[in-house]
Amino acid sequence: MVRLNKIYTRTGDSGETGLVDGSRISKDHARARAIGDVDEANSAIGLALPRLREGRERDMLLRVQNELFDLGADLATPGEDFTPSETALRIVAAQPERLEREIDSMNGALQPLKSFILPGGGAGSAQLHLARAIVRRAERSAVAAAREVALNPLALVYLNRLSDHLFVMARVAAASEGGDILWTPGSTRGH
Repeated sequence: MVRLNKIYTRTGDSGETGLVDGSRISKDHARARAIGDVDEANSAIGLALPRLREGRERDMLLRVQNELFDLGADLATPGEDFTPSETALRIVAAQPERLEREIDSMNGALQPLKSFILPGGGAGSAQLHLARAIVRRAERSAVAAAREVALNPLALVYLNRLSDHLFVMARVAAASEGGDILWTPGSTRGH
């Protein structure tokens, strides 16, 4: 169990942050950027939650928020053994697999796409599109970090699947908020 009695520690004042094993890295290290982008993605999902009705989508996002904390811990755990343990939170195959099942379930109720979608379609949909874009950045950051340090490959899979999940969920939200806003290629050239 995590217990935080004191919020500030002053240990980061020199521009370094601690990892799970006690080692320290620069706050601008690729690993730290990936961890920060995952945290930002989680916050963006938190902004989307109040825009959604109670029910399945909210429950899915609450699970995702918890998993993003696990993912942050995974990224902050150095080493090349990605087996979960009492001391190492690791993303496991069942998590992106669950996201795939949820994507398929949500997508089954939607009309097939005939064009790319512009981010929007209502407040909830727009917030989910923003969260999706931030997850994509977190994925890019994690891919960059994985070139420098060993990262759990399933963490990268999870981020990739989560962006798809948020895209489909944004479409579900848009369906109840007036529909998707479709891209019309070249529509403003003559104006």
